[in-house]
Amino acid sequence: MIPVVEAASKMSLKCRLFSEFARQQLFRSSPACGLHISATYYAESKAVAEDEEFRTLELGGRKIQRRAQRIQREMPTLPPRYKRQATDQDWGNVWPAPRSFHPATVPLAVRQGYPAKGQAPPDKWGNAELMKIPNFLHLTPPVIERQCEALKKFCTPWPAGLENTEKQEKHFPVTMTKSSYLHSSPSIRDPKSRIVTLKVHLRSLNLDTHARDKLLRLVGDRYDPATDCLTLVADRCPLSQQNRDYCHYLLTVLYNEALKTEPWEHEKEVTDNERYVWQGSPSEAALKVIAAAKGEPVPEADVDKYRDAVAELHNEGEDETTLAKYREAVMKIAGIA
Repeated sequence: MIPVVEAASKMSLKCRLFSEFARQQLFRSSPACGLHISATYYAESKAVAEDEEFRTLELGGRKIQRRAQRIQREMPTLPPRYKRQATDQDWGNVWPAPRSFHPATVPLAVRQGYPAKGQAPPDKWGNAELMKIPNFLHLTPPVIERQCEALKKFCTPWPAGLENTEKQEKHFPVTMTKSSYLHSSPSIRDPKSRIVTLKVHLRSLNLDTHARDKLLRLVGDRYDPATDCLTLVADRCPLSQQNRDYCHYLLTVLYNEALKTEPWEHEKEVTDNERYVWQGSPSEAALKVIAAAKGEPVPEADVDKYRDAVAELHNEGEDETTLAKYREAVMKIAGIA
């Protein structure tokens, strides 16, 4: 084994000497490229000088150095935030404003969604239904009280003389209502913001019987007899201010038309009335005849009861209830009952 290694070393040395002699001859024959060859020769000569000895052939295998295995340390994981929250914390700092639902922040067992058969509704973890709907978790009583205290400096005292609804209706009989919308879209103008609603009670318009009847015929189903309120809605114009002016115009025209009395209205008969009118009716004349035949006036309570029974019979129609009231009122006046 040793002679073979020595022979290989001598052969390598001869090859290096021959290559050095060839490079010298090439350098002498082409002086034009001497600069490049000299730099290359210098670099190779330096490398040979640094490695004078031929690398020894190792026939045996390398010893594998075993490295110590890394010890994997388990990093401690913190519990969810709702488990670390104190019971006396300031919820306004945790949830200060409207935001999407976050299960790790809310310390409540909230459930939402369609439950599977025989199971409870889905809990708050990974629940897309809870993230769809808006929530008001930030509006707790302490937060509302704090916000009200902050808004007090921008408020003015309530005007004197408007303590109840009756006084408010007396001084401000007309109510205008409109809505404003704020959302993210190419245009900040919402089509529904142009709609304006006007409400007014007929008792505040000081109308007589003729004007009230005519106004009710003009407005149709826009009048609510349960609340005695007339409602006008305008949405024709593109701006809310224009619809507001149009509502005022409609109310003014309706009021003025109701106060007018056309010549043809004098031809109106009793059967043309929308509701039964007691004054001047045949029933009122018949009551006077009965009182004259008895020779004594009819009590006022019996007259009122008879008048209401006759009006209800004509306005509501004939049924068992109205006929029973009318029979009882007539027998009371005639002195039979």
